[in-house]
Amino acid sequence: MISRGKVQHRHQEFLGFLSQIDAQTPAGLDLHLIVDNYVTHKCGKVKTWLTHQPRFHLHFTPTCSSWLNQVEC
Repeated sequence: MISRGKVQHRHQEFLGFLSQIDAQTPAGLDLHLIVDNYVTHKCGKVKTWLTHQPRFHLHFTPTCSSWLNQVEC
């Protein structure tokens, strides 16, 4: 399991978490991450990072579906 808890949830912390996942998983695996629609996950710097990391695939939960987000429950 890969996890990280931070006080803030900005794009810097999210990029750090993505880098941690990248470092701790075998290079040959495609990685599919399910994330909510929080602006941090769609920031320009995150999008740029993802274009250079083709094995990462972000899937966004539908808007207005907080009931799907276990953190919010």
